[in-house]
Amino acid sequence: MVNIYEEVQEPVSPHGQYFNSSVLCSYVFGFLELAIPFDVSLAIPLLKDVFIPINPRFSSTMVRDKDGMMRWKKVEVKPEEHIKIPKFPETTNSSSCELLYDNYFSDYVTSILHEKTPQDKPLWEIHLIKYPTRNAASTIIFKLHHALGDGYSLMSALLSCLERADDPYLPLSFPSRPPQLDSKYGQNNLFKKLCLDISSFFSSISDFGSSIIKTRMIEDDITPIRFGYEGIESLHVILSTISLSLDQIKEIKSKLGVTVNDVVCGIIFYGIRLYMEEMNEKTKTSNSTAVVMLNTRNIGGYQSLKEMQKPESKSLWGNRVSFLQIPIPKLSKSDPLEFIWESHKEIQRKRHSFGVHLIGLLMDLEMKLRGPEAVAKIIYNTIRNTSVFFSNLVGPIEKMALANHPVNGLYFTAAGGPEGLTVTVISYLKTLRMTLKTQKGFINEHKLKSCMKKSVELIFEAAMEIS
Repeated sequence: MVNIYEEVQEPVSPHGQYFNSSVLCSYVFGFLELAIPFDVSLAIPLLKDVFIPINPRFSSTMVRDKDGMMRWKKVEVKPEEHIKIPKFPETTNSSSCELLYDNYFSDYVTSILHEKTPQDKPLWEIHLIKYPTRNAASTIIFKLHHALGDGYSLMSALLSCLERADDPYLPLSFPSRPPQLDSKYGQNNLFKKLCLDISSFFSSISDFGSSIIKTRMIEDDITPIRFGYEGIESLHVILSTISLSLDQIKEIKSKLGVTVNDVVCGIIFYGIRLYMEEMNEKTKTSNSTAVVMLNTRNIGGYQSLKEMQKPESKSLWGNRVSFLQIPIPKLSKSDPLEFIWESHKEIQRKRHSFGVHLIGLLMDLEMKLRGPEAVAKIIYNTIRNTSVFFSNLVGPIEKMALANHPVNGLYFTAAGGPEGLTVTVISYLKTLRMTLKTQKGFINEHKLKSCMKKSVELIFEAAMEIS
């Protein structure tokens, strides 16, 4: 008789247990918009030969060993059980065909955002949408459980299935990220360095204390984007996307001397306040907070999967994330650029704060004393007590293809948590794709999209006026 525990392999990381608990069951969804209809006959060979071998977790389930520890157990994968091909009602009206399928596509995405994958099978699914929409001839949706890895890991997995459309033998490349040098330390004398260290210490303690209070005691105000009730993760949501010019974002970045991430955060925060003002003018100065997911790997771009799986790698596979709580600036000033300056200041301060590490140490202690369910509840409350969940990723700068199917667009979102409004952003070619996940019937997604576009226009105009 084979001992089941001999098949059990690596332990599940703490974050993996947090994201797959009775409190949280979180997923990452990746969307590939293809320029031509996808050849469904290629699906199983691609999964067997390309996708499943990427990482052992794609052919493993989470089980509890004889000592009560959660571990990844290797199982036999049946690819056909993980492929979903929906059937939409057929139409003979070619002029309205794409619009009709857009509606069916939206309804289908809404339905799968809340469905949980079976726990007795590897925690992923592939949805093949063979119908055309306004943005694609066909669409492939990757539904990946957050316990498998964070956005960086899962995006690396997705990109490893793709190739450059112009030359499949060349690797995909990504925007370079210059090293962030601390000019304060480079140009100041010893006394000023000491003062900065002391300031950083007290700032870290303040951040740590405010995070604890925010998680356990204080909630954001009820606003047109925050429902404020427990259990909202079970409500239906709607997914909508906006395409922004990356060149335009970079022009704003260059004018203001900040990062692309600062500009994107400023645009999102300003757009949210414009929406609040339009829906309820009193809430434009309400207390609202965004939870920003931060990749803690000290790297400038994606590494190969072989590099990621080396023990000494700086970009190990898994969940290497932390959360920053950023106050959303209030709409009390006439200059829209203030939203970028405030975002830049807060993100820089919190990035260099030890508060993030102190929160991590506290979570580790809670894990040892009370177990993963207790920590998952803390994460749940952190997200539930805030108004917006924000995450962004960097995509390739060349056109991609999947088995000779050119990829027109790429976007992603997260689901399964108590966030009322989720905003995710990814770059691809010269486009930034912003995805809004909103509560159906509570947030007017059309008006919110309009406010986001207005935010970009007003911020760009204000930035171009700077000499």
